[in-house]
Amino acid sequence: MPRGDKSSYTNRQKRKAEHIEEGYEKRGVSRREAERRAWATVNKEEGGGKKSGSGRGRKSTKGSSRKGGRKGGAASASRSKASRSAAARKGAATRRRKAAGSSRKSTGRKRARR
Repeated sequence: MPRGDKSSYTNRQKRKAEHIEEGYEKRGVSRREAERRAWATVNKEEGGGKKSGSGRGRKSTKGSSRKGGRKGGAASASRSKASRSAAARKGAATRRRKAAGSSRKSTGRKRARR
């Protein structure tokens, strides 16, 4: 298998790398560098491609994705105060509405008597 061959990765890992790559490109990183960083992130989080054999699964870490999300969140700082404030008010109203609705809803099941 030549270097850079992606056939040993799962479809999920490939989708994840593509999504990460798009995020880097949105931030102005070149396509080639974005692809390199995306696969480095997938390898770090997932431990590489598919591995055969029982008991070789490892829990994936999401630290690097969290870091990238926080960095991307800095983009909201470029929005106007009015825009951020309107979005915050809309979110608060939605949370209030959902909280009020959930207290009235029943699960549709009756509790069993003992």
